Amino acid sequence: MTSRTAKITRTTSETNISLELRLDGTGQTAITTGIGFFDHMLTAFGRHGLFDLTVNAAGDLHIDAHHTVEDTGIVLGQAFREALGDKRGITRFGQAAVPMDEALVEAVVDISGRAHLAFSAEFPRPMLGDMDTQLVEEFFRAFGGNAHITLHLTQKAGSNAHHIAEAAFKAAARAMKMAVAIEPRASENIPSTKGIL
Repeated sequence: MTSRTAKITRTTSETNISLELRLDGTGQTAITTGIGFFDHMLTAFGRHGLFDLTVNAAGDLHIDAHHTVEDTGIVLGQAFREALGDKRGITRFGQAAVPMDEALVEAVVDISGRAHLAFSAEFPRPMLGDMDTQLVEEFFRAFGGNAHITLHLTQKAGSNAHHIAEAAFKAAARAMKMAVAIEPRASENIPSTKGIL
């Protein structure tokens, strides 16, 4: 199997982001975005997806965290799309339900070539450190849109905002790990009756 990796750099007037991704990794991460809670979430995403992930992001945090979080989602989505290539041999679908204490979030993914996010979660407070809780949805919208995947994230339970967000990132990671995994019985096939994803 060829190395499924990507290196992406994106520079705008609002952010400067460089990212390296290895799909078939061991969960090693080095994350620096200037947003402590977001660093924690991306570290959890890499660890629980077994993705090796390096992110260096500098953004206009004097305004707020929005541009940095959204643009990191854009770049991570682009990296997944590049690393997957023609998607030959992938499992394609993934599903995971992850609890964190009282919180439970389910993620279901289809690496379909079609971008869609269905997000259903309610955060009982507006901020997690320096990160607005609304940015959890914005991150996944940017990620899924640029990875060209369908992603459903559904909160099943939870009253602690930190726990809900962390369960979402871990569930998404576990579902993505399943979806990008190579199916040994069909390693040369595109997993679609259309012959393309």
